[in-house]
Amino acid sequence: MYLKSVWKQQPIFMHPILFIGASTLLGVLFALQDWLFMRSFSTRVSFSLLADAWGIQYLLWGIICWGIWWRLGPRIQQANFTYVLTRGIPLAIFSSVLEELIWVALFPNLPLNRPHMSYWRRFLFHLDAEMVNNMVIFWCAFGLFRGIGYYQKFREKESAAARLQSELVNSQMRALRMQLNPHFLFNTMNSISSLMQTDVSAADNMLEQLSCLLRITLERGEVQLIPLRDEIEFIEMYLAMQDSRFAGRIHQHIYVEPELHDALVPAMLLQPIIENAYTHGLCKLDEGGRLSVDARRQDSEIKLSVLNSGRGLSRKHETLSGRGVGISNIQDRLRLHYGDRQQLEMQGFPNGDVLVAITLPFELEIGVADGLPKLLTGYGVR
Repeated sequence: MYLKSVWKQQPIFMHPILFIGASTLLGVLFALQDWLFMRSFSTRVSFSLLADAWGIQYLLWGIICWGIWWRLGPRIQQANFTYVLTRGIPLAIFSSVLEELIWVALFPNLPLNRPHMSYWRRFLFHLDAEMVNNMVIFWCAFGLFRGIGYYQKFREKESAAARLQSELVNSQMRALRMQLNPHFLFNTMNSISSLMQTDVSAADNMLEQLSCLLRITLERGEVQLIPLRDEIEFIEMYLAMQDSRFAGRIHQHIYVEPELHDALVPAMLLQPIIENAYTHGLCKLDEGGRLSVDARRQDSEIKLSVLNSGRGLSRKHETLSGRGVGISNIQDRLRLHYGDRQQLEMQGFPNGDVLVAITLPFELEIGVADGLPKLLTGYGVR
């Protein structure tokens, strides 16, 4: 279980096959360098002998170092100065001695051009010659393990920061949705209350439509992005409520390009804009009001627009910041969802019309097309 845990958390290059294989390859490269150096001095030595000697040496070091990583990796990553003195230095000496004991046993004919020596004499000879190199190899591996620890801690902090940021954004989204839904509900209830004085049947019909809207809202839960077709369905029901309230005084028109039905948009994106259109413009007209909702694609973007007749923008409402809860809510949600890849504009015309336009990235619903990723941005998608 411990080994599986280590393998799961370790970088890919610390897999034993890769690590030991890379160490052995490094030894062969050193053998090639040594062979070329000797040839430059006209010294004839078999490359295969050098490759075996160097390759086996670094193979042994690869096995030893990976074993240290497997057993002591977490401790090395947390080691303090005392641990290095009391455990690290003895371990370095032990590892160097162990490697030389094995290597000398595997190559009884080395060193070359010297009288025959016993195993222990050869061991002492090679240990004396290689001790410094062995120490360098050990402490390089020790430093690598420490570096892996620092890197993992850095990535963990980055991941934790990203999760916190994501949770913060989701919390802000939920707060904005909680702010928007009661605002919509209170305004609608006020409309129903007004109708109760003049048209009980229309008020009853409007109350039934409101219950349908609330059921849709509850079924969505905390989902932030929904297909545009669902948003339009919600808008059509909301417009039906307003049509009951205004008794046909407002001509309503909705146009959505067919390819946009599956495009993702923030939930309850258009309703606050349409509610503003009625509250600040259309309700002031006795007849002949016009409301148009339009959704079109422009390359990799979607442009949603709501155009309503009325009496234009008052000085108080000439800026987006002066448009109350609905517009400011939409601004905040668009910013949280898309950052700088969105735009919300409002424009008044001399004839009293007001246009609110939203531009946001074109993204398709999950699983819309076979073989396509879960979330498709509009870049290059046709």
